[in-house]
Amino acid sequence: MYAIIEDSGTQIKLKQGDLIDIDLRDADDGAVITFDRVLAIGDASGTTAAKIGRPYLSGATVTAKVLGEADGPKVLVGKYKRRKGYRKTIGHRQHYIRVEILSIAG
Repeated sequence: MYAIIEDSGTQIKLKQGDLIDIDLRDADDGAVITFDRVLAIGDASGTTAAKIGRPYLSGATVTAKVLGEADGPKVLVGKYKRRKGYRKTIGHRQHYIRVEILSIAG
């Protein structure tokens, strides 16, 4: 069984046991988070028709357990102006919360 959820403006396809990184929020390690903005739920084998919400499925939830904070990949940004001798490199690393999907109900 898989689900497609919306979180912080992004759509994420997940199944039970997946580890995903989501945007930072106030949640302690080991806390349980419930996602209620479920867009679709389907069967991985494709034997049954998928349930698709307009825009969300009512009563469908996905529960996840917070594992801790994680860092995303390092992104390097370079600035350059020709004929001026100006070069500058800036790095950025986004912070996330890593969660494990416990169950999909709906």
